[in-house]
Amino acid sequence: MISVPRWLLLVLAALFSTYHVILGVYSLAVPASPWPAVVALACYAFATVLSLWPSSRARMPDWLAAFDLAVSIALPLLATSQLDAAGDNGYATWYVAAVGTLMTIAAARRQLVVAWLGVIALAVQTMVWAGPLALGSLGVIGSVVWVAIAHALTSALANSARETRRYAQAEREAAAWQAAQDAYLFEGRMRLAHTNRVAAPMLRRIIDRDGVLSESQREECRRLEAAIRDEIRGRMLLTDAVRVEVQRARERGMTVTLLDEGGIDDLDEVARDRVLSQLAEAIAGSNADRIIARTAAEGSAAAVTVVGLRTSAVPGDDGDDAEVELWLEIPRLPESEAEAAMPAAEIESAED
Repeated sequence: MISVPRWLLLVLAALFSTYHVILGVYSLAVPASPWPAVVALACYAFATVLSLWPSSRARMPDWLAAFDLAVSIALPLLATSQLDAAGDNGYATWYVAAVGTLMTIAAARRQLVVAWLGVIALAVQTMVWAGPLALGSLGVIGSVVWVAIAHALTSALANSARETRRYAQAEREAAAWQAAQDAYLFEGRMRLAHTNRVAAPMLRRIIDRDGVLSESQREECRRLEAAIRDEIRGRMLLTDAVRVEVQRARERGMTVTLLDEGGIDDLDEVARDRVLSQLAEAIAGSNADRIIARTAAEGSAAAVTVVGLRTSAVPGDDGDDAEVELWLEIPRLPESEAEAAMPAAEIESAED
């Protein structure tokens, strides 16, 4: 892509505008009175300086566009008020090219409506002052063509910028999708490797014994299957400490279920380590028959909810009556930060 420095365009536009001012000064002897032309030159110079002044905004402010339009309407009226429409005015018609240049600058700075209104006003004033044939002889048609070219280029550049942003957004989304797929693939390979590392010794033992296992070996297989299920369903709930405590709890006869539903994916590493350390401590200190650890929904104050159930057979009942032995909600934030984030009214109600 070929790019042109913005300062170079500004310098070229300034030189072109200065040329019109020089022509106007050179032809001050042609009008009956030079003062309206002097006022027109001053207005044109001031409007050009404001329009070309370096700014971070590509689009011209509305107030400046309105001022340029007023100047483009005033220039022909001031200049032609002292000129003879039937005579040869020479360079005294500098205002035609000046209006075209000023409106081209407005079109380049995305004020297309103002640019077209300016050259249309110039064309109407010229026809009223000198007739339709003067549109060609005075160069009004050339000013209209300049604005039309600026309009086409501005529209083309705007469309190109939109397409560029669209393609860039699509590229970012594609890169994010590819990164997510690579992460899923890497995670799948890691979990497959871990599963193979954990299950391979037991599978070889089963093959060596032709599937004939003792009761203790069958129990070990059940614990191994549960550990593999944890890798699939537990996901972010698993750390080395949690794995060790879950294994110990199952060896004590507990049933442990870990369910990660994505509620702690947004936690940073420090916060996740704190939450999972409390989870490991809760599992280690529980005497329940069954423990269920589940991530809380997004937006909840709790990160993980741990429920421990103790089953006690009641005489005369057909089933078992489960009692809650453990109920723990591990917060997302430490207690000090959670209290700081809590409104004062909620803190008072909590204390009450």
